[in-house]
Amino acid sequence: MFEKSYRTALKTTSWRVIATTDTFVISWYITGKLTWAGAIAGIEVFTKMFLYYGHERVWNRVSFGRTAKADT
Repeated sequence: MFEKSYRTALKTTSWRVIATTDTFVISWYITGKLTWAGAIAGIEVFTKMFLYYGHERVWNRVSFGRTAKADT
């Protein structure tokens, strides 16, 4: 069973919120500067969103580890 592209997009967006918040907090902690943390998080939110989406779409085509019916 293949995942629809809109499901992948929704998963990508929800994960980016979590991951970008993490990047922002870590960047702020390390640099002590909100502006730097915001800049780092602002850049990575876009680059990693596209990378994650592509990664998910490729894995959607791989049958390894998939079963035809739910495991019980």
